[in-house]
Amino acid sequence: MEIDPWASKGIKNYDEICEKFGLEKIDSSKLPNPTHLHRRGIIFAHRDLDSVLNARKSGKSFGVLSGLMPSGQMHLGHKMVIDQAKWFQDLGGDVTIAVADLEAHATRGLSLEKCRKYAVEEYISNYAGMGLNPEKTSIYFQSERSIVQKMGFTLGTKTNLSEMEAIYGFSGNTSLAHVQSPLVQAGDIVHPQLDEYGGLRPIVVPVGIDQDPHIRLTRGMVSKTNWFNVNNNKSGNLTIGLSIQDNNQEIMGIRSDGGIDKNQRKMIIDRAISAINKAGYKEINSNPKHGTIDVKDANTENRAEIQYELLTLERQLGGMGLMQPSSTYHQFAVGMTGGKMSSSQPETTIFLNDSMKSIEKKIKASFSGGQSTIEEHRSKGGNPEIDVAYQYLRYFFEEDDNELNKIREEYVSGELLTGEIKAICVDKATTWMKTHHELKDQNQHLVKDFLN
Repeated sequence: MEIDPWASKGIKNYDEICEKFGLEKIDSSKLPNPTHLHRRGIIFAHRDLDSVLNARKSGKSFGVLSGLMPSGQMHLGHKMVIDQAKWFQDLGGDVTIAVADLEAHATRGLSLEKCRKYAVEEYISNYAGMGLNPEKTSIYFQSERSIVQKMGFTLGTKTNLSEMEAIYGFSGNTSLAHVQSPLVQAGDIVHPQLDEYGGLRPIVVPVGIDQDPHIRLTRGMVSKTNWFNVNNNKSGNLTIGLSIQDNNQEIMGIRSDGGIDKNQRKMIIDRAISAINKAGYKEINSNPKHGTIDVKDANTENRAEIQYELLTLERQLGGMGLMQPSSTYHQFAVGMTGGKMSSSQPETTIFLNDSMKSIEKKIKASFSGGQSTIEEHRSKGGNPEIDVAYQYLRYFFEEDDNELNKIREEYVSGELLTGEIKAICVDKATTWMKTHHELKDQNQHLVKDFLN
């Protein structure tokens, strides 16, 4: 099973995805104020979400990084990502949104001018009606934030073409601009940790499962930049190892002849121990010759706070000092015709600028899980798993779990007919959309605030 962030096919088995790529399942009962997307398992997996939740719990800052591909109209699938960003923002996080105009230019052949038009008119204008706080939201264009490209190139020294081919399936026919675009995305993901954009803190990236290749690449490259590796040892405690790299050999006590400068090595070990002490851990054994430090009164649960202090030290010494990004993953909502949603196929989705008449028409024509006749439906019932109207209630338009369960039970039993469940969906969808359009119109003045 392969995942292509630019052209993923419909994914059916999310458990298989988790197992193959090492994702952890999300337990919504452990989340603060979970949304219906969490409660229903639509947001289903994560990488290192605990670092974000622990930061919130201890009153420390954290950030959210999202992005938009400015190549078409904003639809309900895109809305899910912003809903997640808002959830994190409501928990106390700041939100940064990247307009991937360079990626759209490289992979879809759009001019930067057209990308900007799409971004402002189709996406950011809709964000104004979705409740994001402009004082804690920053939206930027890749082409206008040079540090993103610089960070991408710097991180790019920690990967190679073979790894990129393995992750993305690139071939000899892939353009170099396309090959470069994941590095720019990596720059997007990590740059909010720079001092001028909020400083060292956990950053979470809420995405659809098709975007996991970007997360894996970025996490791998960031890990390779770290000067202090924090790992579990056989005793269940933590061991810190010095990571000797081309740009830190002298600092780490490596002489030009390859030998160890004992005084410099002792100094760096002592500074690392002081950083660990600052995190509150005192039972420490060190081996300067081998460049290791054992922390006997710390375990996996304490890893993040120790790593934070060591990353801070790394920055003081001249390193990048970056945390691996966290991520959450949501399942794909089915398209109106039963396949995948696509901005290039209007009949497959509901756009956020659709009229009420268009929404009603699309829902009434949507793929049904009902039987071919009323008699058969009354006898056998409908299949909500493939019924678009039910799924859109589940994903987008019915937040009350009890009401959704009631609709499901009545549909499965045959009491609720296909036309009736579609009518419910039309009513809920148009009510939501009318409210959204009103909020969007009322808050257009926020567009400039988002972009400042």
